[in-house]
Amino acid sequence: MSVLMVALPVALALGASAMIACVWSIRRGQFDDLQSPSVRLLVDEKPVDAQKKET
Repeated sequence: MSVLMVALPVALALGASAMIACVWSIRRGQFDDLQSPSVRLLVDEKPVDAQKKET
């Protein structure tokens, strides 16, 4: 019984902190664009310094 007195508040605190972190990241726009980060790896662009030297 004494284990429940410790485990239950710890579990509730962890669940609440996860929910707060999820809401915070949604409000900050972390999940707005889910498609372009995966495609960005495939795009072969020259570095910005190389583009400046050519012009």
